[in-house]
Amino acid sequence: MSEPFRGVLIGCGFFAKNHMHGWADAEGAEIVAVCDRDTGKAEAFAREFGIARTYADAAEMFGAETPDFADIATTVESHRPLVELSLAHGATTICQKPFAETFADGKAMVDAAERAGKPLFVHENFRWQLPLIALKEKLAAGVIGNPTYARLAFRHGYDVYANQPYLAKTKQFALMDVGIHLFDAIRFLIGDAADIHCRTQSLKPGIAGEDAFVATLRHDTGVVSTIECSFFSKIVPDPFPQTLAWIEGDAGTLEVTGDYRLRIHKDGALEEIDVEPAVPAWGATPWHAVQDSVAAFERHVVDVLRGNAEPQPSGAHNLETLAMAFAAYRSAETGRTVDIDAFIAEGAR
Repeated sequence: MSEPFRGVLIGCGFFAKNHMHGWADAEGAEIVAVCDRDTGKAEAFAREFGIARTYADAAEMFGAETPDFADIATTVESHRPLVELSLAHGATTICQKPFAETFADGKAMVDAAERAGKPLFVHENFRWQLPLIALKEKLAAGVIGNPTYARLAFRHGYDVYANQPYLAKTKQFALMDVGIHLFDAIRFLIGDAADIHCRTQSLKPGIAGEDAFVATLRHDTGVVSTIECSFFSKIVPDPFPQTLAWIEGDAGTLEVTGDYRLRIHKDGALEEIDVEPAVPAWGATPWHAVQDSVAAFERHVVDVLRGNAEPQPSGAHNLETLAMAFAAYRSAETGRTVDIDAFIAEGAR
């Protein structure tokens, strides 16, 4: 049996624990060191997961460890320097979303990966959630014929600020925190979008950015989709952290409900399929669908390292997703529909 791929993890925050559990379950991968500027946090993280070495400086770590891959689970302002550092040391690199603060930074990281000849992933785990994978399989099998309309909704009132208090101070919040995921998911399900129109809202008192938005997309195929997100909805039971979906086709409709049911409306009949993932041994509800998707994404990384797959999504692919989020802000500011290709040609600013 071959030796496992050696990895390092940078950033020992709240969500990084899910990354670490996923890597522990991923056959063929091993995290050999962790890094965080807060040495106490890094040391506590290493003790919890049985990691032998910790670092406060990423450059020192790369000089000492020479890893096969690096998982960068930090906030967005640190992504470009860390990604470029990782690639310069020859490591396959995984970057947490949102990929970059600017389109130019995203493009620079993609260019760095091309120069290094190494895969660059963006950790977009929504497309790896079991309900959305099942939905994609039904679409690919032509169960509802040609899609004509789609809707994704992520609306809840869960207190996301308790574990990630910086979100309340983030000036670009809902679109960059969950909107990015939803835009990647709709591209995964329906394909690329030609234009976007968006309205944003700031509903929770005292937050710095938007905590709700509705975006309408026109896809290259002619399909129209709507993307909804709210962190201020009052729903019982609260569906957090599920993404609800509705996709109409010329032969039927597919629906993902808040109780993890995939419903197929076709030929005057309704069929239901259970698409709820199992709770990982290290996980818990209601996070289990997210936790399962993190583990699935990391198994995919191992497949790519073995040469058996291409990155999903790659940094290059995620550039358009990033541009969609920036275009949504442009639309919200101007009240106009934004052509995405033209926006990218302008530099997506």
